[in-house]
Order: sequence, then structure tokens, then C-alpha cells
Amino acid sequence: MKKIVCFGPGPAFKGGISNYNTALAKALDRREDCEVHIVSWTQQYPAIIPRDFKDRSSKSDLLENTDIKLTYLTNYNNPRSWAQTYRLIRDLKPDMVIFQWAIALQGLPLGWIARKLKRHTDIEVIFDVHVLVQKEASVIDKYFTKKGLKAADTYIAHAYKTADELKAVFPDLSFTVNEDGKRDPNKRTIIKLYHPIYDLFQPDPNLDKEAVKKELGLNEHVFLFFGFIRKYKGLHNVIPAFAKALESRKDLSLIIAGEMFWNTLDNKKLSTRIKSATFGLLKKILLRKSDDERNYNPLAQIKELGIEEHVVQKIGFVPNEDVHKYFQVSDAIVTYYLTATPSGVESLAYNFHMPVLATRVGHFPETVKDGFNGYLAEPEDIDSMAQQMLRFVEQPISRDNVAVTASNMSWENYAEAIVGKGIK
Repeated sequence: MKKIVCFGPGPAFKGGISNYNTALAKALDRREDCEVHIVSWTQQYPAIIPRDFKDRSSKSDLLENTDIKLTYLTNYNNPRSWAQTYRLIRDLKPDMVIFQWAIALQGLPLGWIARKLKRHTDIEVIFDVHVLVQKEASVIDKYFTKKGLKAADTYIAHAYKTADELKAVFPDLSFTVNEDGKRDPNKRTIIKLYHPIYDLFQPDPNLDKEAVKKELGLNEHVFLFFGFIRKYKGLHNVIPAFAKALESRKDLSLIIAGEMFWNTLDNKKLSTRIKSATFGLLKKILLRKSDDERNYNPLAQIKELGIEEHVVQKIGFVPNEDVHKYFQVSDAIVTYYLTATPSGVESLAYNFHMPVLATRVGHFPETVKDGFNGYLAEPEDIDSMAQQMLRFVEQPISRDNVAVTASNMSWENYAEAIVGKGIK
């Protein structure tokens, strides 16, 4: 029996990394040879960040009917909790600990914990790397990345691009890269896998799709933009592209379901204003002005373009129990991202056998086979994006094709690569 710790945000948190960490733990728990623990943050980021990261809407328990042990312990702002986290993991005596890595800012506590484990235990330290080169380029990202990741024995990358970036960040280390999970005792191993298909949210076989479409005021053909509204996800391009597609046919609808990333706290509160001012000052020091997206508001384009009756806006965090509804009434997910690492939204769409419309950026050309499980548009090209929307309506993608894609990206295969050929 292998004992495994999955370190990352637990299911009490919003967002893709929380969903991912939970789904990974559940996949490992389904194996008969694993005892699984989730060790989670209580606060993931510096206290000055003006955002609520907790899921305060969902009622369903994503860990129901599992044997997973869950501990909320690690506070970014309290180094004493880092030491407590190290001691907890050490005392559990797991075979491996899998840290979720998605932002360099967390490199300070994660690096500290990982180095302690590396020096004082024989636990295999694994970093599951979602994003290495940050979408917002901070002058201290490189430092935090090196500080956080260097202590790992093994890395998981979801694209060969990420594997190449790891080699560039650590030119003094020797790496081996494979897709089967076999570790090289003389080198750092990078296991190149994929973003598995999210199975946390299942279709409701009893959902009356036509009734829901009528309730939402949807037309025959429905596109879906889902998830946090952030600049890199390109909603400011999706909306004008959709408006252009409407010039050719009027039987189209767009659902925008998700939360404005920087608009989750009450701006009337003094504490929020203090956090915003402090955070804004640090952003000016550390980021290029163009990278500060706190005033990003692509939704204003909807009225400007006069397409209100064709756009359904469900702005706010979508509770777990409501996720399936938006996917089941839609025909395709729209991911016209500016930059892309393997996407949880894309993975979620595949679970519903939903075709993907994406831009030719990042990993998308690896996972979206144009004409098979989706269509690819040229980045920053509104005409191309609109054309792919119309192409999808006129030449629909078979959902059977998407099911084939999904079958090749299972959690079971992912877990086998991590555990099955791990260090004995």
C-alpha cells in the first residue's frame, strides 16, 4: 500500500487547481494500492491580495464516498504553519508528496517545505507543474520559481513546452523526459503527461435541455465561455468575434458563465480599499502596466455592440452543482486564449464530450485536432475566430470524436504513470 500526499488547495477553494488537486486525490483513492491524504492551504497568497479565493456557494461534497483524509493547515502568511505542514507530512511517512505548482508567488512556502522534506526524509518530492512561465511577468518570478522547484525529485509537465522551460530554468540539472513515469535514479525525471479529463462534474441524464434553453432565452446554436474572466482567456476577443458571426446568422447564443477574477470583495469596505491600494502599488513596482488587469471589463462590449439579446450573462462563481447545466445546453466551448497552458476548462468540456473552439496558441494545437474534436482560429484575429464559430455551426463536430479524445486522457492512466512506476 502506497501512501500519497496531494498538497494543494482543497475543495473549499475556487478554481481549476483546487478541482485538479481534488480530482487527482480521488483518482489515486480509487486505486486499491493507495492511501491518500490532501494537505491544503488555509490561505494561498499574501493577505494583501484583494480577492476571495474561497468557494462559498457550492453545497455538494466533492470528497463524498472516498477514504481521503483532508487537512487544512498551510497559511502563506504564517511561516509557523509551513513548519507545521512539514512536520505533518514527515510524520505521515508517505511514499510521495505531489505539490501543485501554478504560480511562482507560492515558491517561498512551497520551496521551504520541499527543501525540508528533501533534506530530512526519503519521501519522493513531486511537483505537478501547470504553469512555469507566468502569464504576468514579475521581476521576482524567476527567483521564486527557482527557490520553489529546485528541491523536486520528479516533475510532471502537461506539455513538452513546459518540459523545455524546466530545462531552461535549471540548466545545471540533468533531466530525463518520458511519458510512462519511469524514474531515473541518476537524473531528475520529467513525466510528460496531459491534463486529465475532469470527472468531478457529471452530466444530469434527466436534464430537460430544451426547457433550460427556453428558460435562459437561448437560440438554437449555443457557444459557452466558462470560468474565471481573466485577460489571457481572451473574452475581449470572443465577444466581437461572436458579434461578427451574428452578422451572418441570428440563431446563435453565447453564454458567459464565470466570475470576474478581481471583483469578489466588497469595495465599500475599508479593508478592501487598503488591500487594493497596497496591491496596486506592488503591481506597479513588479509588473508592466499593461499586465495589471484589475480594470479589465470585456463585458462592456456586449452593450456597445448591441448584442444583449444574444448573450446570457451568468456573472459570479458557478457552484459545483450548477456546472453541468451550462455545459449540457451548449454546443461548443470557446477558448480563444491569448496564451495557453493545458486548460481545466478544456478538460471539463471533454468530460461532457463537447467540441472545443480554440486559438493556435500554447498547447491547443497538441490537443485540439482541427476538424476532429474542435476548430482552431488564428490568435488575435477576430475574423478567423468568427469564421470558426460559423464553421462549427455549418460543419458540426461529432461528439463521438470528442469521446475518443477524452478516452485517451483518463485519470486512471495519469495515476498509473505517477504511482505504478514510481520509486519502489
